Amino acid sequence: MSTRPQGATPPPRLAEDAFRSVHGREPRGVWSAPGRVNLIGEHTDYNDGFVLPFALPNRIAAAAAPRDDQLLTFATLGADGRIQRAEPVRVGDLRPGRPSGWSAYLAGVAWVLREHGVTGGADLVIAGDVPTGAGLSSSAALECAVALALLGIAGRDDPDRARRAEIARWAQRAENEFVGVPTGVLDQTASMCCVAGHALFLDVRSGETEHVPFDTDGSGLRVLVIDTRVKHTLGESEYGDRRRDTRRAAESLGLASLRDVDVDRLPDALRSLPEGLRPLVRHVVTENTRVLDVVARLRAGRADEIGPLLNSSHNSLRDDYRVSCAELDLAVELAGQAGALGARMTGGGFGGSAIALVRDRDLRDVEHAVTAGFGRAGLRRPRLFTAVPSDGAGRD
Repeated sequence: MSTRPQGATPPPRLAEDAFRSVHGREPRGVWSAPGRVNLIGEHTDYNDGFVLPFALPNRIAAAAAPRDDQLLTFATLGADGRIQRAEPVRVGDLRPGRPSGWSAYLAGVAWVLREHGVTGGADLVIAGDVPTGAGLSSSAALECAVALALLGIAGRDDPDRARRAEIARWAQRAENEFVGVPTGVLDQTASMCCVAGHALFLDVRSGETEHVPFDTDGSGLRVLVIDTRVKHTLGESEYGDRRRDTRRAAESLGLASLRDVDVDRLPDALRSLPEGLRPLVRHVVTENTRVLDVVARLRAGRADEIGPLLNSSHNSLRDDYRVSCAELDLAVELAGQAGALGARMTGGGFGGSAIALVRDRDLRDVEHAVTAGFGRAGLRRPRLFTAVPSDGAGRD
């Protein structure tokens, strides 16, 4: 199944219609950005490593029009069809913590853009179908859509490739400094820079990107997303702990980041570290190697061979980085038992989603096995859908 039912109105149209309902006029334009799945390369982005995400077809759209009074107004269309509004705020009054709540993600983008000459007011109305709380980067999609909308109504539309990467970092800064969530740049870069039919190979340190062919339709494969519908509260604090500990490990090794640990010299590096830091370092270093191995197979047209690498990634995230949870482990186990080529948790962990690489002929069996297994365990029915590598953010 898909998260967007067949025949459902796409988010850009929903945002446009909602804008008319809220403001009684036409928006200047509508811009949208996708959520993402990270095929492999987890918790490597804030260690200057390698990541390999692709964009989902599910998007968040921002309909926007300029105002001449320096006021920002925010409204969002909920899944129940109701429109929720936030308190307006003047561009000059924006500061971290004001506003708070869901509108902080929109206001934070305007706060960052203010430093880059975008100082006008705007009416913004949001609609989308990226599942929230599923580890699929709905917040990054929102930030990127709003960034493009505010730039677009300011006459700075249609950014080139280099500009897109810069906008992704602006969006990351909004989430880090304004909202207060310490994310890496993976999510925003995927939302801004992906193209259909490809995974995005990103070297976080250099900023270099490569669009690696990943045509699931043409290869007889499917990426099944398993949204466990759980999010454990320890996730945010534990995420911050992992960032601090990996930074501390790099400093102990006298390195700029764990990216600089050569996998062949990993045993020596581990012996020089406190015991509690060793598994974290082992995950980051081996995960970077797994990303490179997956990229090599995709370049060679051998996508059906990456399954064991996905499995190894999950085992490392579970045992060394300790960011998985019982529900994610169960999803991965059930998918593998039912014939998936490989499976792993995706995203920050402690809940959210897993992915499974599945042959077309096995898809229904895997879906049934996962759903039935969650039922036997007394868990909420997971949300399942196949993810097709799609285009990044743009004007609709």
